[in-house]
Amino acid sequence: MAKDKKLVEDITPMSEDFAQWYTDVVKKAELMRYSSVKGCMMILPNGYAIWENIQKNLDAMFKETGVENVYMPLFIPESLLNKEKDHVEGFAPECAWVTVGGQEELEEKLVVRPTSETLFCDLYSNIVQSYRDLPKLYNQWCSVVRWEKTTRPFLRSSEFLWQEGHTIHATAEEAEERTVMMLNIYADFCEKYLAIPMIKGQKTDKEKFAGAEATYTIEALMHDGKALQSGTSHNFGDGFAKAFDMTFTDKDNKVKYVHQTSWGLSTRTIGALIMVHGDDSGLVLPPRIAPIQTMVIPIAQHKEGVLEKAGEILDALKAAGIRARLDDSDKSPGWKFSEQEIKGIPTRIEIGPKDIEAGRVVICRRDTREKIEVAIDEVATKLPEIMETMQAEMLERARVHRDTHTFEAKTYDEFKDIIENKPGFVKAMWCGEEACELKIKDDTTATSRCMPFQQERIAETCVCCGKPAKALVYWGKAY
Repeated sequence: MAKDKKLVEDITPMSEDFAQWYTDVVKKAELMRYSSVKGCMMILPNGYAIWENIQKNLDAMFKETGVENVYMPLFIPESLLNKEKDHVEGFAPECAWVTVGGQEELEEKLVVRPTSETLFCDLYSNIVQSYRDLPKLYNQWCSVVRWEKTTRPFLRSSEFLWQEGHTIHATAEEAEERTVMMLNIYADFCEKYLAIPMIKGQKTDKEKFAGAEATYTIEALMHDGKALQSGTSHNFGDGFAKAFDMTFTDKDNKVKYVHQTSWGLSTRTIGALIMVHGDDSGLVLPPRIAPIQTMVIPIAQHKEGVLEKAGEILDALKAAGIRARLDDSDKSPGWKFSEQEIKGIPTRIEIGPKDIEAGRVVICRRDTREKIEVAIDEVATKLPEIMETMQAEMLERARVHRDTHTFEAKTYDEFKDIIENKPGFVKAMWCGEEACELKIKDDTTATSRCMPFQQERIAETCVCCGKPAKALVYWGKAY
């Protein structure tokens, strides 16, 4: 039994060292391994299967709104990147460049895709002539490279997987509608599938995307009280259109510039899953996003009829559309339980000789460890009900955690005290001046997370400088 406990003992308690706990869970759950390239990771089957489920469900939500998938080149010519000044300045510190091809120096440097706005602009400028060609609603699933100085698996890596949507529209109103629509899709997806509640709002000008007129964001609160930007949607207006000559002839026969949006969500959502739901025993996955929803674990499987009955249960579960596996390895049951818990598999089904004799199984929930006895012939109907309850309760626990770790500050002393002693979101009024954002970051390391769409007026003056307040802002330390 001591060996069975060893798996969990290898995970540092989150109360002792949250950063080390996170790294331990990532490794012990076999989500990834570090590669020989600094800042890059090898995503293993357990991790990639989660991403596949994210991709499958989110892609379906995109397509319901008319989005089509494309694929763009990995390399961007320097001259193309330089067409939009703010954009290139924003990404310059993170760009990785290709200067040699084969054994010859390239005539023009190529940047390894940090994002694809310029490529989509180049495409759209050549395929759009008339209002009849609009809108164009394209998205691609790909990897991007941003040369990060400090990296952490899934949260910040030099190469990561994501989707990036790029759309163009005839009017500013249509572009704004699409920008907000996609942010709402992200928030709905994270709540429905990941069981993570989000704060939706607009980034300040200091924090918005390079080249955007407005950036909207969804912000989640991790277990340690830090914020995680989990998805963004940008309204570019006609700035890129003017730089790339993206024009069309409108119904009034006048030539006009298109209005553009861009939006993305990445593998850092896997990091959010770990840090919102995980515990000291490892990963805890919500049933809807879990690659394996239940593990059937036979007890005393060497005894006659146990493996056969376990196989029958597995077949019934699969026939009911449940993502189920059978662990018929020669490991001890305790070791199997620990593996199932570390990997975050939402439920396990225990079946042994006594269970067979009694005509029932034991279903154990990963999140609460509650054990529920269910008749063998009802497993395939009862398990989905248990998982739906689990999904809802995980979302509610995450919402309660976020709300009980969201504080209000009306004075700067109060603000600094909360940031120092009460990890979480801080709601405070802001004057709209970047100088105050910079001072707050310098004094506390907290940053503005967003100006929520649902504005409140909790004070009349800026929490930092005392000038008249313009907006309520969520502040916090962030990943």
